[in-house]
Amino acid sequence: MKLKCAILDDYQKVALDLADWSSISEKVDVTAFHQHFNHEDELIEVLQDFDIIAIMRERTPFQKSLFAHLPKLKLLVTTGMRNAAIDLEAAKEHHVTVCGTASDSAPPTELAWGLILNLARQITQENLNLRNNGPWQISVGEDLCGKRLGLIGLGKIGSKMARIAQAFGMEVTAWSQNLTTERTGPLGGTKGSFFRRTFAK
Repeated sequence: MKLKCAILDDYQKVALDLADWSSISEKVDVTAFHQHFNHEDELIEVLQDFDIIAIMRERTPFQKSLFAHLPKLKLLVTTGMRNAAIDLEAAKEHHVTVCGTASDSAPPTELAWGLILNLARQITQENLNLRNNGPWQISVGEDLCGKRLGLIGLGKIGSKMARIAQAFGMEVTAWSQNLTTERTGPLGGTKGSFFRRTFAK
């Protein structure tokens, strides 16, 4: 008998194309759900017969009450290695193995800078005005050069954000409970100048 695998919150309808599922097709039936289930009762009704569930980060919480109603669930997979929306203790109590996938730090970095540039230069509004034959060039963009970018954390994504900010001529202030001069040095700054370490009181 084949195992049943559900993929949740596949809004863009790409999950079945972005991975090679053929290698498990003889043992596992995979179903992708494109709509979001807003209520736990809906989730229970839809998922109660699945052995494996793959979720997209924090889009759908998996709390203790949900685990209790999914007796067949044995494996819960999340995109990325951390997911704050999963009750790991409850998963353990119900003998559900939880694991994550490798993730790339480039996409969130690129998206973050796209949003920053959009806000600074009013790109969305100016584009809409132009397309709708309305007034255009009515805003004065903000220069990034000389501005300060604040970062919480200086890991893979934070480090990339800092390098790009440096290319724009921005000042960067980063905070982390583990931030050290050794960590900031390779990025072209020091703990006391380019990067500033602060502590919450």
